[in-house]
Amino acid sequence: MPDYRVQLDTFSGPLDLLLYLVRRNEIDLVDLPISQITNQFLAFLQILELIDLDTVGEFVVMASTLIEIKSRLVLPRSDDQSQEAQAAMGEDPRSELVEQLLEYKRYRDAGQALQTHADEWHTRFPRLASEKPKSARDAANDSFKEVELWDLVSALARVMQKKIVVETSSIRYDDTPISVYVERIGSRVRSMGRAAFSEFFEGANERSKIVGIFLAILELLRHHNFHAEQPAPHGEIYLTAPIPVADNPPTDGVSPSVDGN
Repeated sequence: MPDYRVQLDTFSGPLDLLLYLVRRNEIDLVDLPISQITNQFLAFLQILELIDLDTVGEFVVMASTLIEIKSRLVLPRSDDQSQEAQAAMGEDPRSELVEQLLEYKRYRDAGQALQTHADEWHTRFPRLASEKPKSARDAANDSFKEVELWDLVSALARVMQKKIVVETSSIRYDDTPISVYVERIGSRVRSMGRAAFSEFFEGANERSKIVGIFLAILELLRHHNFHAEQPAPHGEIYLTAPIPVADNPPTDGVSPSVDGN
């Protein structure tokens, strides 16, 4: 079985996931509900481990930090404990993490504001294709059209809840190249115009196959101008095909290749 560990710059670090959970739950970042966030973070960690992300260690460290903070918050304190003793135990266990999140959020918001300004500038003063500089921004901060990366991971988690993934010693691995899944899924979405995210995983019970399908969807969204939309919060995600270029339409009813090359 070839190594299929995921090495994508698409996935950002654990702080980005924490910010996503804060936004999704519409909670106060300064008064972070550790118990709620920890449980949700651990659920995402299970999916990231399934994908076998090469940076999953960073998320494991953050999970350990959240569990430690959660434990410190529920530790009982005696009523006769002096103020000096309480001070010696330190301030709110969440304070350091909250400060990191606030700093990361400021950095992330600033980067997004600069990128938005750059996009508007290029719209007003377009460059020739050969003159366009390569983007230096972190792809992990991008949204996939109307859907964020973590929305897709959350959707994968919902798919996994309905499946029994084969995890035995006699597991039959799927070694289909990602480019094959890209072409299959791309052709399906083009022919249908719009397809549900969960439908692509029907009949898939092997971890390697599930990972291959998921990575192919990311590839289509990042590099082939496919769109992802989520009409209802936490609901089904739908993939839509890119609008054909007017001066280069498909011929003979054959869809353009989306083999990733």
